[in-house]
Amino acid sequence: MAWLRPRGIALLSTGAALLMVYFMRAWWLAALGGFLVQADAPAPADLAVVLGGDFYGHRIVKGAELVRQGLARKVLVSGGANCYGARESELAINFAVKHGFPPDYFLAVSPPAHSTAEEAQLVVDELRRLKARSFLLVTSDYHTRRAGREFRRLVQGLEMRVVAAPDEYFRADSWWRNRQGQKIVFLEWTKTVTSLAGL
Repeated sequence: MAWLRPRGIALLSTGAALLMVYFMRAWWLAALGGFLVQADAPAPADLAVVLGGDFYGHRIVKGAELVRQGLARKVLVSGGANCYGARESELAINFAVKHGFPPDYFLAVSPPAHSTAEEAQLVVDELRRLKARSFLLVTSDYHTRRAGREFRRLVQGLEMRVVAAPDEYFRADSWWRNRQGQKIVFLEWTKTVTSLAGL
């Protein structure tokens, strides 16, 4: 029976570890969500840049608010996806205008990008063409760390601050409590890991 003792200790240790993981789940799940967010406070810049990929309007509204607050002259609206025959950037601008922002706040750019890395290259090229010296990169809060990393690789000579737009389904401290938040974190972590691996 002595041979059962190490096995019993191992089972008890495993059980205790699993219980600890379970009871501390709010802490480590919040850490997983919080890691995705790396944003700056807004400051005056030449342009705000709104990235594509938000179909709820949070990013475009945040960018337009920055112009209204005098923190940027215009919003460069990215979004090359073809949505029912229209460019995402055009749809985003129309959404903002319907919500009370003047059309002359916006400049549309429609890069044929299929990833944040591709979008970053095309947007930075456009910023240089426009002779911008500084910009506010506006994206969803859960996307700020990855987007900021992709742009920082390319912005030599340009001043950039990353500004977070809120998302009703993502809160770093409670994202796991709704299905949409779970999908957001799963996809964002998948994209974060694959981009770090160069895939």
